[in-house]
Amino acid sequence: MTPDAVPPASRSSLRRRLDQIGIGLAGLCAVHCLATLVVISALGLGGHVFLFDPAIHRVGLALALGVAAVAIGWGLMRHGRILPFVVAVGGLALMTLALIVPHGADEFVLTLGGVALVSVGHFLNIRALH
Repeated sequence: MTPDAVPPASRSSLRRRLDQIGIGLAGLCAVHCLATLVVISALGLGGHVFLFDPAIHRVGLALALGVAAVAIGWGLMRHGRILPFVVAVGGLALMTLALIVPHGADEFVLTLGGVALVSVGHFLNIRALH
């Protein structure tokens, strides 16, 4: 299907939906971080919890990168505003850095800061498309 075969209203709706998915994924990531902190603290489970599984973090980052690349990249090509892209890339960089540091406060702060910036990038992208 060529781009011209999809009506402009449908393309706009799809771009908006991708940004909404990106915001939702960022929210899920934040909930995961907070839930892990609460469960670990409340139950004293230490680091032996599936919530700390590095695969969860790698998959989450891969999803965030994929959705952001499509949604923010598509938005940049459409509206030409660089701010949503720069903010989202900054957030993705923080999320990537969070995978490198050991589990703990630094990882928590980097991850939450990263998902917040990615969400803001998606929000700015939605706003720029209107």
